[in-house]
Amino acid sequence: MAGKAYIVGVGMTKFEKPETREWQYWDMAKEAGGKALADAGIGYEAVEQLPVGYCYQASTAGQRAAYELGLTGIPVYNVNNNCATASTALMMARQFVEAGINDCVLALGFEKMKRGALGGGTDGGAGGGAAGAGGATSPVTRHYGVMAARHGFEMTPPTAQIFGNAAREHMERYGTTVEQLAAVGAKNHRHSAHNPYAQFQDVYTVEEILAARTIHRPLTKLQCSPTSDGAAAAVIASERFVREHGLADRAVEIAAQAMTTDTEDSFASGSCIDVVGKPMSRAAARQVYAASGLGIEDVDVIELHDCFSVNELLTYEALGMCADGESGKLVAEGATTYGGRWVVNPSGGLISKGHPLGATGLAQAAELVWQLRGTAGERQVPDARVGLAHNIGLGGAAVVTVLRR
Repeated sequence: MAGKAYIVGVGMTKFEKPETREWQYWDMAKEAGGKALADAGIGYEAVEQLPVGYCYQASTAGQRAAYELGLTGIPVYNVNNNCATASTALMMARQFVEAGINDCVLALGFEKMKRGALGGGTDGGAGGGAAGAGGATSPVTRHYGVMAARHGFEMTPPTAQIFGNAAREHMERYGTTVEQLAAVGAKNHRHSAHNPYAQFQDVYTVEEILAARTIHRPLTKLQCSPTSDGAAAAVIASERFVREHGLADRAVEIAAQAMTTDTEDSFASGSCIDVVGKPMSRAAARQVYAASGLGIEDVDVIELHDCFSVNELLTYEALGMCADGESGKLVAEGATTYGGRWVVNPSGGLISKGHPLGATGLAQAAELVWQLRGTAGERQVPDARVGLAHNIGLGGAAVVTVLRR
């Protein structure tokens, strides 16, 4: 029988525009990991294994980062799963604990990026689906091939292009408007104004978001996640560890977690809506609902992968928050902000909090832990008891996690 796994400590750095600070990836990893350990009230010597996520650093960068926390000789696993990297590290840590292999595992994720749009992914950095349009070494050649067959290929950033084309299809199929897409960006920028860890704290109107520079029609700059530097970490512990160390007052249960990868559904339709991961997200959500006995109606607060505004709308549908085609109305009516049915991305999401690829999934977990503990300050969701995290990487992996207090 699987045991339970709890998050007992979380930490993160402020997410920042690349090259803002003179620091190395191991510096940010030390800060985030140290904060997570301090939050749990334990030392690094209690950690038994360490999965470390990143996309743009060299092999064994996880060890280099870990050495800043301690030289204890524990196993370090280097994880790279595009934008789902950090949630994959979290999943590994949970599995070690639930299986009874370990009582205390640290999951760590970081990224030190370059300014500008995500690159071609053929230079050793896989990041976030940031591969070129059919380069021979690109792991997402098939995905971009589906896009090119239907929409062609333009000289705009490839990730913005594939998600922008998904937005066009959604608009054509369901009547979604540019104002509804922009409402996602407006909401998330508004939320991040209260997040000291967010890369941006600026608030914009829907009109200002629509007037911003177009990246790939219909997506403007303020609807796209930026490149970012940053790190995040979480300490995952067994029920026995929680009890023996007196951590019940800060422990948040990982009620269920699932990862899915692409199936035929991602490619069969020839639609960018499917190829960017909606079928993966839907399958992962169904698995965690079945495993936890909880449904979307039980969830209070959600951190989801809004790499572009359209992906937030697609994820509403994949999570079962609304029927297909109804997501634009959901955000426009205020159902996904404070005072609505759910609060989605109280951190500001990827669009405004920032998106250091290897850290994002763990930053989502940190935000949800703070929300479920009731310690999120001005962005606190009232009476939050159940949280859901959704983290996706093109190429592909979707991880959905349900946390319960």
